[in-house]
Formats: sequence, C-alpha cells, structure tokens
Amino acid sequence: MKKIVAYIFCIALVACSPQELQSILDGTTTAALSNDEVISGLKEALRIGTERSVEKATGSDGFLSNSLIRIPFPPEAIKVKNTLLDIGLNKPVDDFELTLNRAAVEASKEAVPVFVDAITSMSIQDGFNLLKGGENAATNFLREKTATALTAKFAPVVHNATQTVDLTSYWTPLATTYNTTTLLTGGNAVDPDLDAYITTKAIDGLFILLADEEKKIRQDPLARTTSLLQKVFAQQ
Repeated sequence: MKKIVAYIFCIALVACSPQELQSILDGTTTAALSNDEVISGLKEALRIGTERSVEKATGSDGFLSNSLIRIPFPPEAIKVKNTLLDIGLNKPVDDFELTLNRAAVEASKEAVPVFVDAITSMSIQDGFNLLKGGENAATNFLREKTATALTAKFAPVVHNATQTVDLTSYWTPLATTYNTTTLLTGGNAVDPDLDAYITTKAIDGLFILLADEEKKIRQDPLARTTSLLQKVFAQQ
C-alpha cells in the first residue's frame, strides 16, 4: 500500500509545473491575496513605518544625533557659519544648530495623525501598485500625495516649535554679528526664512526614515511584525 501511495505521489510531482514543484519543495504555497488584504496590508505597513519613523525622529536629539536627517546650517547662511567659526565663535554656532534640530523634533511630534489621515485615502489599485513597486514605492506615493498638505500643516507647528526652543534668540546674534561685519566690506546681509527651512527639512527627514522602514518591511521578514504584513509582503 505504501508503495502505491509513493508511486501516485511521484506521478503527481511529475505533472507539476516547475513553479508549482518549487512551491511544494519550499513550502511556500499561499492563497491568493484579496483586495481587502492588499490595501489593509499596505496601509498597515505605512502606519507602522510612520509610527517607527516618528518615534526615531522625536527621540532624544532625534535629528541632531542621526546623520541621515540632521539639519545643517541653512545653505544660504553657510557663509555666516564659516565667518563666525573663523573668528572663534564656535559655541554660538553649535547652540544654533542644536536648537535648529530640536525645533524639528518638536514639529515631528505632531506628524502621526497627519500621516494617518493621508494613508486612509489609499485605493485598492494604489495598494496593488505599491505592493509590486520598488523598495520605496509606498513612501514615494505617500510623499507625492501629501507633500503640499504636510507643509501647510507642519508650518504652524514648526513656528510654535521655534518659539518653544527660542530659536531666534540664537539666530539673531549670529546674523547681526555677520551682517555687521560683512556690510563693512560691501557684502550682502542674510536673513533666511528659518521656519520654512525647518519645515522642509523636518518633512524630508521623516520621509528618509519612512523609506528605510519600508525597505526593511519589504526585505526582512523579521520586520513584518504582524500576521497581515507577513502574508501580504510574502507575495510581493
């Protein structure tokens, strides 16, 4: 009887396509995903990714201590930094950069509900496209769909954050010292829009972190911390 069963099993294997045979050998045969599972899985991936990203960004000096998202001196004011460093004013420069990054931390604390609102609008077709897309497809989609709205919502938060950390008290002396010095030599004064700069950099930083989280979920099974993520991304 055992020989007969084995014989039938062998015939069944021969009848399988190479793909089917590989699935049997790997033990990876899974049921097709439903529309609801795909869209729910992508939304869950983005929700988890944004929560992790915000958690990292809002940790102790989350921006300053992370070289990927650390906010540097505004490009249009880099000559201010260089001039002040040349005359030995290192501490005021360091203090300014510290407060610049802490303002971004304060703003990022408000990001999760903003992202959640955007994620809920994802369609079923979006879900399938993103599932089969590149390693940052979902992140790029979310940014494309929400960048303008995020900027509008972040701006007042950033403004309040700069007031909380009293950023202008650090910037004004730097700018005054530089402008006084450079005007004597015929140079131009600088006065960058710090709120706009921090808003842009804070959003950039969050999406950099989100892209990293998405990549992990796509590539590392251990990063798929729910059964839904495991099922959906096993079939990407």
